[in-house]
Amino acid sequence: MFTGLIREKGEVLSYRDNILTIRADYRPDIGDSIAVNGACLTVVEVGEKYFSVELADETRAVIAMENLRGFVHIEPAMRMGDRFEGHIVQGHVDTVGTVTRIEKRTNGTDFFITIPPEYLQYVIPKGSVTIDGVSLTVNDVTDEGFRLTIIPHTLDNTLFSTYRVGTRVNVETDLFARYVANILERREAAKKSGWERIERFQALY
Repeated sequence: MFTGLIREKGEVLSYRDNILTIRADYRPDIGDSIAVNGACLTVVEVGEKYFSVELADETRAVIAMENLRGFVHIEPAMRMGDRFEGHIVQGHVDTVGTVTRIEKRTNGTDFFITIPPEYLQYVIPKGSVTIDGVSLTVNDVTDEGFRLTIIPHTLDNTLFSTYRVGTRVNVETDLFARYVANILERREAAKKSGWERIERFQALY
C-alpha cells in the first residue's frame, strides 16, 4: 500500500528485457514493493545508487510505457507504523489518461485530464485520484474527464512541471469508489438473476 506522496524523482538508467533500472538516493531491498509512476513493482536488483524492477505483461499493457525515460516518480510501500498521509493508493493503475488542457491560475495550475468513460464512475468531485503516483484532489468531473489544481509546491517537486497537452499519465481511481461500485453492480446482478429464476419457475406452470 502507498500514500501517493512521492519520495523522490528517480532517473531512468535503462529499460531492457522488461527490467527497468533507476538511479535514486532511496535504497530498497530486493523483493520490496515500490511504486514507479504509480505502478507497484517488485525490486529485483539493488546496486550503488540504483535499483531495478521488473514489469509484468499486465503492467506493460496498462501503463504509459513511453514515460519510462528521463525521470520517474518513486514511492516505497508503507511500513507498519508509518505516518499516513495522502490517501490509500494500491499502486494498481486502472487506465491511462491524457492531459487535454493546462491553465495557469493565481496560485496554481489547472490540469484537465480525459480518461475512458467506463472509469469516470470511480472519479468523484472532491474525492481522491492518483496521477503517476501523486495523490491529488479532484476539483470537477465532466463527461470526458476531470480537473485538478496543482499548487506550486507540487508543481516544483513532481513531474507535473514537464507535462504538456497530449502527455499520457497513469491513473489510479479512488479505492473506495471502486469498492462501492463493485458491490452495487454485484447486488444488481444478483437481483436480476433472482428474478430470472422466478420467471423460469413460473413458466413451468
